Amino acid sequence: MPKITPFLWFDRQAEEAVSFYTSIFPNSIIKQTTFHSESAPLPAGTVLTISFELDGNEFIALNGGPYFTKTPGISFVISAQTQEEIDHYWSKLGEGGEEMQCGWLIDKYGVTWQVIPPILLELIHSPGKEKAGRAIQAMMQMAKIDIKDLQNAYDGIA
Repeated sequence: MPKITPFLWFDRQAEEAVSFYTSIFPNSIIKQTTFHSESAPLPAGTVLTISFELDGNEFIALNGGPYFTKTPGISFVISAQTQEEIDHYWSKLGEGGEEMQCGWLIDKYGVTWQVIPPILLELIHSPGKEKAGRAIQAMMQMAKIDIKDLQNAYDGIA
């Protein structure tokens, strides 16, 4: 099976962003850093790439200059098991960023994250159309997902 590694393009904030991300996720490490040479577009000695892991998932960050921007069309899903996990990732990744609808946020580096509990998918994909519809409606009203409010909506509790 081929290995797929997300590659994140930054203007010049790769080192700062990687430090930020590895401080948020457990079991995270910076594996290797390479630097621009004398003939590179950014000053020699500036970080070029950083390979790192977030809770065991490999990533590479690049300081590539201001040529490309990020879009919410690509996002990373965090499967947060509990409300405490949702609150942790939401508050940390949301610092200086932008909250969106349905558990999505854009962090201060322009990377889009979805902080989603597995129960959300269970509820909205349940066979009971009316209950699933209530869960979907509740989710559509949320920025940060609230498991209790989602479950209450599914159960028909106001």
